Amino acid sequence: MTLRDFYLKRAKAEFPVFLKVLRALPEDLSYKPHDRSPSAEQLVWTLTNELKALIDVCETGKSEWGDSKPPSRDEMIRMFEKWSTELLDKVAALDDAAQERNAQFLYQGHVVMEKPTVEFIWDFMFDAIHHRGQLSAYLRPMGAKVPSIYGPSADDTGM
Repeated sequence: MTLRDFYLKRAKAEFPVFLKVLRALPEDLSYKPHDRSPSAEQLVWTLTNELKALIDVCETGKSEWGDSKPPSRDEMIRMFEKWSTELLDKVAALDDAAQERNAQFLYQGHVVMEKPTVEFIWDFMFDAIHHRGQLSAYLRPMGAKVPSIYGPSADDTGM
């Protein structure tokens, strides 16, 4: 199994779990546990934008991260659903050369990361899982229930 094939397998398992966490969030995403912490809204927007960044990388070999105002919670969830499906198709279509081609991640016009595309998409998966963990820790203080992620939670047996 190639790194791309394993990514596709894991992404197909992880994306529905991301959606469970996103759908568990209340409408008000202003919560942040500390002044230095991102708000729930910032985390959801990061997760959503990371999918678009990966689509851009698959299509063009680079992605420019921009600062933009997040849309509503429901719109971000719709975007996450759309882009996660689109990303699976784009990754599945990568041939060997495209997987090994260096991809660039730019912020304010500067390259901040450059590595083979298949490694790039894995790095973003790990970052997204990290941010999903942050969001799941925000849920109870926000008055929401924590869904099962890798096993049952006190709020969701996962059955």
